[in-house]
Amino acid sequence: MARTESTHNVKLATLLSIIPGVGQLYNKRYIKGSVFIVLTISFFIVFYDILNMGYWGLFTLGEIPAIDDSRVLLSQGIIALIITSFAITFYIANLIDANRDAKKIKEGRHISNIKEAFINAWDTAFPYLLTGPGLFLLVFVVIFPLLFMAFLAFTDYTLMNSPPKNLLNWVGLDNFKSLLTIPIWRNTFFSVLAWTLIWTFVATSLQIALAMYLAVIVNDSRVKMKKLIRTVLILPWAVPGFVTILIFTALFNDNFGAINRDILMPLFDSGIPWLSDPFWTRFALIGIQTWLGFPFVFALFTGVLQSISKEWYEAADMDGASRIQMFRFITFPHLMFATAPLLIMQYAGNFNNFNIIYLFNEGGPAVKNQNAGGSDILISWVYDLTFESSQFSIAAAISLILGFIVAIFAFFQFRRTSSFKEGGKM
Repeated sequence: MARTESTHNVKLATLLSIIPGVGQLYNKRYIKGSVFIVLTISFFIVFYDILNMGYWGLFTLGEIPAIDDSRVLLSQGIIALIITSFAITFYIANLIDANRDAKKIKEGRHISNIKEAFINAWDTAFPYLLTGPGLFLLVFVVIFPLLFMAFLAFTDYTLMNSPPKNLLNWVGLDNFKSLLTIPIWRNTFFSVLAWTLIWTFVATSLQIALAMYLAVIVNDSRVKMKKLIRTVLILPWAVPGFVTILIFTALFNDNFGAINRDILMPLFDSGIPWLSDPFWTRFALIGIQTWLGFPFVFALFTGVLQSISKEWYEAADMDGASRIQMFRFITFPHLMFATAPLLIMQYAGNFNNFNIIYLFNEGGPAVKNQNAGGSDILISWVYDLTFESSQFSIAAAISLILGFIVAIFAFFQFRRTSSFKEGGKM
């Protein structure tokens, strides 16, 4: 080996890699160093104009109205950021590679030749090669739109200021301040947020509780025709949700709905304003979601109950445990341990459950001194702001808050879930 343990400098190899490939040349990895240098030069040749235009547009959002489209410039800026992130990843890999090879040379260890390095790289990178197309789609189908929405939250994008006729401007936290300081925005935001939280907790808890009750009852050894009963209870899940919601919308209609016309009015000479009173609209929505949501959870619980050993119940019965105690100390812990992550996702799903809110009453009825309907949750309010009112920047700000809430809730709940802890015990 040309360089001995005493002469080869690890720090120098790392510092030389500030220019990608030079550190590899110092390590006498000539082919690898040449590849790094060629890739670096090619990157600047191919992407210089894209990065230059992208970052200019990202910072300025345009300078000439009707010619510069702020939306296009913002998109190009985000693409420039994504390309830069990939370049930084490559750059860090270059530094690590030079440092690692330099340490091997200094310690007198074997350095793989090109063929060995290729084989090792293929073995190591094969899983990433398979997931690469998915990652590429994830970046441009999921991450790009999310970043675009996030940046819009800090602009003044409305219908009155819409590009390309007008240029957008960066306004910092003004949209978030508006949600807290301007009366109509503040009243609407906190009212919708409160209802969203109530809706999420009550509707989801009820569907879980109903599913657990039915699953435990049907699983009882004294119940006959279990297969038929389970099939019937899962049927609401088999029917497309939007069809069920539209049917319930007709049933709850104030004027000709079967619930008012055929049930309540013959008994009480009056009906309930299901679609015109916010309280009763919310009541109906919670009931409908309970009906729509319990079959899936029921199927989960039914599967878990089959895995619980009957010997445990027999042992508990011999020890004098009551049915309530058996449920508390055997059934319930097993159900929660096996299904807790999916149950948490039920809460997260209902927090963003747009379909039922919009299809049932389009978020209505209207509420005085608010620009959201009485049954609107955050996600349906964002939809109205975007497609009905064209308040794009405010809608983006609310979306960021919404995503932040869901992310925090899911993160802390998953961390506390036993099934997500290594070596978790019941």
